[in-house]
Amino acid sequence: MSSLAFPVDDLGIVRRARQIHSPNCDERPPRTPITLLVVHNISLPPGQFGGEDIIRLFTNRLDPEAHPAYASLRNLEVSSHFLIRRTGELIQFVPCLQRAWHAGVSRWRGREHCNAFSIGIELEGCDTQPFEDAQYEVLIALANSLYQAYPIQEMVGHADIAPGRKTDPGPCFDWERIRAKTPDCPNGACSG
Repeated sequence: MSSLAFPVDDLGIVRRARQIHSPNCDERPPRTPITLLVVHNISLPPGQFGGEDIIRLFTNRLDPEAHPAYASLRNLEVSSHFLIRRTGELIQFVPCLQRAWHAGVSRWRGREHCNAFSIGIELEGCDTQPFEDAQYEVLIALANSLYQAYPIQEMVGHADIAPGRKTDPGPCFDWERIRAKTPDCPNGACSG
């Protein structure tokens, strides 16, 4: 098991993560427990890693003219609770107790609007390239901390809650690796 740990405080903040505030969040519905982790992938520009454009997107500072692929992102207001860079750096944009805007139109086990009851974790990556060992290590440690802090029942991919609309985290994501290293995952309930 990894020696990494990412304790979550009473405000839903992981102090060991780099904190960058996203305005793209709001309050969760009253008395709505956090029961789902949603894993995504993101790269801006598509298939390129290491720049600051993901941060710019989540903080409403992305220039839609900076790359041809960004035209569809104009005026888009999205966020995620966490981003795990290729290097393993963990960034938190939204406290866990707030609702990040990561899932969009979504449904899981008969429940609509997954943002209301989930935590979104973005991995810097794409559907066609393997993720880095450092990313898995941080994701596993973060997930185990979140399982301790909240009544999370499952970890799924964005494709699971928005089938036909989304494909991430994609076929290169190793769900078996996650299942093997998240002993706190309730009933081993990780998608894949």
